[in-house]
Amino acid sequence: MNKEAYLINKLNSKYIGDDAAVVGDKLYSMDAFFEDVHFKREWMSMWQIGRKAMLINISDAIAMNAEPKYALVTLALPKEITTNDIDELLEALEKTAKDFECEIIGGDTIAGDKLHISITIISESKNPLLRSGVEEGDLLAYTGKLGDSKKDLEALFRGDIISSNSRFYEPTLRREFMKDVREYLNSGMDISDGLFCDTNKLLATQDFSLSLVKEISDEVGKSGEEYELLISFASKNLDRVKIIAEQTSVPLTVFARVVKENGVLFECKNHHF
Repeated sequence: MNKEAYLINKLNSKYIGDDAAVVGDKLYSMDAFFEDVHFKREWMSMWQIGRKAMLINISDAIAMNAEPKYALVTLALPKEITTNDIDELLEALEKTAKDFECEIIGGDTIAGDKLHISITIISESKNPLLRSGVEEGDLLAYTGKLGDSKKDLEALFRGDIISSNSRFYEPTLRREFMKDVREYLNSGMDISDGLFCDTNKLLATQDFSLSLVKEISDEVGKSGEEYELLISFASKNLDRVKIIAEQTSVPLTVFARVVKENGVLFECKNHHF
């Protein structure tokens, strides 16, 4: 059973269904970054932990064409965490937020057995990009090169050392690309659970399926925590989307077309819980 989907379906709110809840011109989103669920402390410095925790939260705002304004941060701190550790963690959280003109305005701190971080982002947008905008005939595309995050995670589990600039440590958020391309897009979301799972979620909003125009390997499709963009747009906008991708130095791969009948969905194993 997909317990995440089960839990979400038990909630009764018209605002549920995207990377963030859109209420007026404000967007509200929250993601957790928990030790031994999303990372191990022996893999990352406090700076890397704090920076990635903030980046994966801001990713939801970027993917919906929103500007992150404020952040609320809750920390569970184990007893062995030192004041130097706290300083490094907070410096990374604040610096990363400021990189996106976002301000940490509060939160909570509790004692815990492990280092857990939960962040709420409050964003603003006059034209948010929703999943539900996907239309029959749309082309589906993703930004960046997918697969490296999963590859490096597997290396860490083997005890290997990975590059300090690995995407597993620090995802790249496509802020300028989204700003420039928004008017040509119908729908989108960030890729956090893998291209296969997230494409299925996007299509499920309108009961669509897909027809592949490019084969996708498991190494690419099942790589989670990429935080690249999954987007859909009318085929008439393909050339314009490609030009903007080139202008902003963003790799772009068109891999499928949205169909109503005689289509397929990807095989996807949910990795939550």
